[in-house]
Parts: sequence; C-alpha cells; structure tokens
Amino acid sequence: MAPHMGRRLRKGAGTTAVAALAVAALSASQAPGVVHANSPIDQAASDATPTPSSTPDTPASGNSPYYTDLPPLVSPTPPPNASTGTLPGGDQQGIPATVLDAYKRAQAALATDRPKCHLPWQLLGGIGKVESGHANGGRVDVNGRTLTPILGPVLNGAGFANITDTDGGAYDGDRVHDRAVGPMQFIPSTWASSGRDGNGDGVKDPNNVYDASLAAGFYLCGGSRDLAVKADLDKAILSYNQSQEYLTTVTTWFDFYRRGSHEVPDGTGSLPVRRSDQTPAPRTIGKQPPVTPATPPSTKPAPTPTVPPVKPPVPPTRPDGGGTTPKPTTPRPTTFENTGAKELTAFTGGAFAGQPTARVKDASGKAMAKVSVKFEIVGDTDTRFAGAATSATVTTAADGTATAPALTSGEKTGTFTVRATVSTASLPAIEWKATVVARQADALLRSDAKELTAVASGEFAAQVSLKATYKGAVASGVTASAAMVEAPAAGADPKAAPKVNDKGPYFKDAKGNPVRELKDLKTDANGALVLPKMYADGQVGTFLLRVTTEGGATLTLELKVAAAS
Repeated sequence: MAPHMGRRLRKGAGTTAVAALAVAALSASQAPGVVHANSPIDQAASDATPTPSSTPDTPASGNSPYYTDLPPLVSPTPPPNASTGTLPGGDQQGIPATVLDAYKRAQAALATDRPKCHLPWQLLGGIGKVESGHANGGRVDVNGRTLTPILGPVLNGAGFANITDTDGGAYDGDRVHDRAVGPMQFIPSTWASSGRDGNGDGVKDPNNVYDASLAAGFYLCGGSRDLAVKADLDKAILSYNQSQEYLTTVTTWFDFYRRGSHEVPDGTGSLPVRRSDQTPAPRTIGKQPPVTPATPPSTKPAPTPTVPPVKPPVPPTRPDGGGTTPKPTTPRPTTFENTGAKELTAFTGGAFAGQPTARVKDASGKAMAKVSVKFEIVGDTDTRFAGAATSATVTTAADGTATAPALTSGEKTGTFTVRATVSTASLPAIEWKATVVARQADALLRSDAKELTAVASGEFAAQVSLKATYKGAVASGVTASAAMVEAPAAGADPKAAPKVNDKGPYFKDAKGNPVRELKDLKTDANGALVLPKMYADGQVGTFLLRVTTEGGATLTLELKVAAAS
C-alpha cells in the first residue's frame, strides 16, 4: 500500500452490493480467457460455493489494507467500479516494464524450482496491483528498488492486526509494531522466513520488486500447492490476506491480465485510487434536472453543414517504401556462451579458482540484460553455493553476463559438474568440470632447532614440531604421514620410497606397542603438526625420520641414539 493510510473501516452493505454487481457483470460478459468455470468472478457460483478455508499461518501481508479498484470489464455496458462507482481511468492493461519483468522472471524461476506449482505471472500481477498498484505505478530504479518506501499502516490492533515488532525496525522503521513493507506488502516476520534474492545482488530486500515478486511466488507455492487447481489457487490468495473480498479482487485482476496486458515505461503505470480501509464516496442515483437554454431557440431552419470528404488513413511505410512498418518484436535469447573459466578447481573446504560465467545474446549479437540464468551443481559432491544451496538463479547484467555465486567446496574430493541454463529459452546448457582435491602443502619446516637425541632404551627429550605451507601460505588440514626409514642404498633410485626401518627409534600405539610408521596425521588451523613422543630401543647410532604431506612436501630428520652411560 501507499506510505500514508487511514484507519481501516468495515465496508457497508452498499459497497458489497456494488462489488457484487461489478463481479456479476463480468461473469455475464463471457469474456474470453477466464481461468476457472467457477472462478470467484462468477457471482452466482461464488454464492453457491463455500468460502475456501484460509491458511492457518499468519498471512503474508498481516491482513493489511489493499486497493479495491476493479479493472474495466469487457461487456456491452460495463458496470461501475466496486468502490467508486466509476470505471478506473488510464491504461489498466499496461504494467510498468521493470515490474512486469520481475513478475515474469519470478514465474520462470518457479517453473524450474517448483514446476508442479504452475505459478502464472498474471497472479503475481493481480497481487502486485491490489497491494501497491505495481510499486506505485512502477516508481522503481534500474535495479528494481522502489524510489520511496511503500509501507502499510502500523499493525497496532486499531482496526488491524496487532503484531508486535519483529525486526527491530530494520524493514519498516517501527520498533514497536510491524508494518507491511514493499511492493508485495510482506510483514517483516514473514519476510524473515520467505524473503528471496530475485535479482542476484546477494541481498534479500522487500523493497526490491524482483526480490519481493520471487518471494511472493515461493509463498504462494507453499504447502505443495498446484495453482492450476482452483481450490489451491484460492487458498494461495487467501494466504496473503484472509478476506473473501480480497480473493475476489485479486482473482478479477488475475483473469483481466490473462486476457491481455502490455509493457509501459516505468513510472507511468495507472495508479489505483480506492483502498479497503476507506469509505466509498456517496453516489446519487436519479433523474438529472432539465437544462434551461440561455436564449430562445431560433425558428429559422438550421443551415445544412458541409462535411469535407474523409481521406482514408495511409498506413506507415518502411523507409525503403516496401509496405507497412512491421510491429516491433521483443528480442529473444539466441546465443548462450561461456565467458568464464573452462575448469574449476579447489582444495577441500576452500574457494574455487575462477567462477562459472556465461553471456546471453540476441539474434543480432547484442548482449541481453535481465535474462534469468540458472546455475546448478550436478554430481556426487558436498560443494555448495552460498547458503548451502545446490542451485541459484542469476540475472544477466547490462553486458549480458551472469556469474554464478561463489562456490565453496566441502570435504569430499572428486569431480562434478556446474551447469548453466537460460530459464526462458531452449538453448544448449553450458557445463563446467569442477574438481576438488585434498588440501596440500609444498613445504615443511621445523618449528624449533632442538636436537633429537636419546640414549639406548630411553625416550627422546624433544618432540618433533613442524609447520606446513603451500605457496608461502599456511597449509591447514593437510594430511601427513611419518615413518622411521632406512638410509637409501648406494645407487638407489632417489624417487623411490625408502623402506620402513624395523629397528631403532619408534612411536607407541594406543596400547603402548612400538610402531615405526604413522598415517592420517593432520596439520592444525595454523599449519602446525606435532608428532607423538619417540622412544629408542637398544640400538645406537644415527637414524632417519621422514615426514611427508599430501602434495609432496617432505622433510627428513636425523635421530641420534647414544649408548647408556
């Protein structure tokens, strides 16, 4: 609703009667494109059918006021508007360009994410019309954000629901009570659970028509509803505002847009004038008083007017003179190309090098903005987009490119696919091969310079403390192994793994038994690795300890055992 609203009043019998007349006339007109045979716009069927039960949850708008203007009816004698007694002025079929784009993109996203819901954009159009007049006639910026806040009345129980503040005033500026916010009039508590990012900017903003339209679509599709079924459609609308009049008004606009609509420039949309919290203006019905002429009528016969011949209109021609000017058509996506990395790689638990990026073009090769591109993670992996999501819909920028949200790998190594598709066109998908490998280190260094010495049958005074790095940075969570090894024989292959020594220094297992090889060691968050205590058997001399990490970092240390004194 508009930022300023009066108190909500109960409608009188006169308003209900006028609304019934308008609705019944629409049914009688038998206009094409009506969605249901028993639609709420058919007053006789509505009277005979019980009111559908509303959702038990708090309605999305908190039952805030809404616009009650009805569209012009397609009939020989259109009835008056339900609230004002007159037909609405302006281009009622025109929807502001950015707002219409938001509705259609929400439909495309839901067609992929909730295909069984069958959400039509015209339903979002009907709700957007009665909730905010399509964002106050399309007064939004290039990103879809309203130029001024759209706030419902304070929900303090004075004629409305009593909803104590749930957002600390973050959305509605009120720290005492909640207010419905934005072009689709979500109350903050509902937005907290139902908000969506519809334009891919990483923010869920109820004042953005793209975010609000996508959130409304998901909200209407809740509870596994199929909006192609009348009962589910009615329940969905009532979940927004628990009023039979609201259901009738939204459905009427829904059916009106199904019969036809078109795009108008932002900021030029027709504004509704009547709200459900206002009393309709009184109407006087009766004969008009006669008009007294200012001068007596002349007795002379009136001269016969000369009517100039009417020339038939000349249709506009093309610049080359080759006939009528063709009607402009909306460009369609015809090219979908990869403009990002060809392959994606990451260590477990880390970010990927490069991001999936694609560009959409039309038939003339021109980049297309505001096209919905869906990115999906396909395969056996725990890699996710932000918010632990496996899919994300992004809209193309002015240069026609769409970049997937940042990918974060999990702990599962292996290969999978990232796939991108254009939601509104049947174009070949783009796929990226993505690989997750275990964390690696390319260097190992001792953290101290203590000598590693012991006497026979004793224990080493110092423990081995190491630090692992990868390209100079701390290498955390890297798998490592340690082994007491034999010195390589003369002429042995330097790349061959040395044999594990079966005598000399050793570690102990959980039962206290000697072991000379440890596996599955891990560096900590700082890349540090401290080996367990070491012990010496009865052998004396110099021995070798070899530590190796995932990625190939290796460090060999000398252990010296002296005879007991």
